Amino acid sequence: MARFKVVVFDFDYTLADSSRGVLECVNYALRGLGLPQVDAEEAQRTIGLSLTDTLVTLRGREHAHRGEEFASLFIKRADEVMADLTVVFDHAPIVIGCLKRRGLSLGIVSTKFRYRIEDILGREGLLEPFDVIVGGEDVSRHKPDPEGLLRATRMLKGTKSDTLYVGDSVTDAETARRAGIPFVAVLSGVTPREAFNDYPALLILEDLKGLIASTLKG
Repeated sequence: MARFKVVVFDFDYTLADSSRGVLECVNYALRGLGLPQVDAEEAQRTIGLSLTDTLVTLRGREHAHRGEEFASLFIKRADEVMADLTVVFDHAPIVIGCLKRRGLSLGIVSTKFRYRIEDILGREGLLEPFDVIVGGEDVSRHKPDPEGLLRATRMLKGTKSDTLYVGDSVTDAETARRAGIPFVAVLSGVTPREAFNDYPALLILEDLKGLIASTLKG
């Protein structure tokens, strides 16, 4: 697997846990719309979706027309609390540092806004290793559309064969499949192992630590 020169990560549940922040922001937005709130498990299942899809998933397609209003409320609250309520996984700095020392180019593609990711990584001293971050505000079509992943690959001067995408959800797996880019799944989120059975994942790892030992060995 030493052919890989570029590694692109999803953010939420791959590099960090933002579930407390997502729950707070989802319920803030739902209250603003006069809709019932959700519990932590329901909110966690929406992590990685666009905000309009989050509303539809939680409250049904009949509320899709209120997607912009929901997004505006969510973003307002997220600007206040999301960074503080997001925790980078303990093993992420170790993995990032190891990959960087091996000379790989690193990127992030996420539906989360780039400026929010930059705030969180900057706080943790982890911003510098990443050469490219493509956030939700940088694309016209969100995952599983491959626009963001293909854009990051080009910016990192990678090819489809020497770039690896790492993520925790079937949305990430489908994004990689549509982009024609190899994919590694990590089980650090809420997606069970069997959910990846229909996708051509190179590996399914418990968390990012396995990436060092298994995926890039050679």
